[in-house]
Amino acid sequence: MKLNELSPSNGSRSARKRIGRGVASGTGKTAGRGTKGHKSRSGGGVRPGFEGGQMPIHRRLPKRGFTNIFRKQIRVINIRDLARFESGSVIDEALLAGVGLIKNKRDGVKLLGQGSIDYPLTVKLDRVSNSAREKIETAGGKVEAL
Repeated sequence: MKLNELSPSNGSRSARKRIGRGVASGTGKTAGRGTKGHKSRSGGGVRPGFEGGQMPIHRRLPKRGFTNIFRKQIRVINIRDLARFESGSVIDEALLAGVGLIKNKRDGVKLLGQGSIDYPLTVKLDRVSNSAREKIETAGGKVEAL
C-alpha cells in the first residue's frame, strides 16, 4: 500500500449539504432558515454571548481581582544558563539577547542563583540576586550593577 492508494473508509465521508439550490433539492427556497425574522436574513444572527435580551452571564457575575498597571515585567535568567559562555566573558543584556536567552528586555533582567559556575565571568545587569552574586564572586568573577 502506498500513500497515493489511501482513501477514506466507505461511509466515513459525506458530501456537504448544498442548500438553496431549488425546491426539488429539499433545501431550496428558504434554505433551512425558516421564514422571516432576523436569523433568516443575510448578515442576521446574534453576537457571541447574547442571551436573548436576558442579562448575559459575563455581566451577571461579580468582577474579582486587581490589575496593577505599574507592574514590572522582569526577565529572569539563572547561573546555569551562563554555562554556554567562555571564561572571562562580559555578560550584558545585548549578549543575552544575541544568544536568545532573553527575547526583549521589558523592565529589566535579573540573574538568579540556580545552578553553579566554576570559572570567572563579568556580569553587567540591572539586578543580581545575592546567591548569584556570591557564586560568581567565589568563582573569581565580578558583578557590576548598572
